[in-house]
Amino acid sequence: MKQVVLTPNAPQPIGPYSQAIKISAGEEMLFISGQIAIDPTTGQFQNGTVEEQTQLVMNNLLAVLQASGMDYSHLVKTTIFLTDMADFSAMNGVYAAALGEHFPARETVAVKALPAGARVEISGIAVK
Repeated sequence: MKQVVLTPNAPQPIGPYSQAIKISAGEEMLFISGQIAIDPTTGQFQNGTVEEQTQLVMNNLLAVLQASGMDYSHLVKTTIFLTDMADFSAMNGVYAAALGEHFPARETVAVKALPAGARVEISGIAVK
C-alpha cells in the first residue's frame, strides 16, 4: 500500500513530488524527497552557512519522519548533495550530531547546483 506523506512541519513541495512516500508491506518504508534549507513556517529558503543550512535540512527530514511515526533511528539510507566538497566536513559535523548514534548507509555527491541556490540537499529512506 502506497501513501503520500504531507506535513505542514516541513517545506511544502514546490514541484511535482511528494515530501515522502510510505510503503506498507509487512514493514513500512518511507522514501523522503530531497530537503533543502526551506523554513517550513515561512516557505522561504534560508541562505546561510553550510552548517546553518544542514541543521535546517536535518530538522526538515525529522519533521517528515515524525509525520510517519518515525525518527532518525529509522533511516537506513541517505543521499547528500553538496555544491562544494570543501563543505563536507562542516556539513558532516552537523549531520552526525543530529543523528546521534543512528548512522544510515549514505553517499555524498558533488553537484554543480541545487534548487534555490542551496549548498546542501539530503534525501532519505527509512524503514519501520
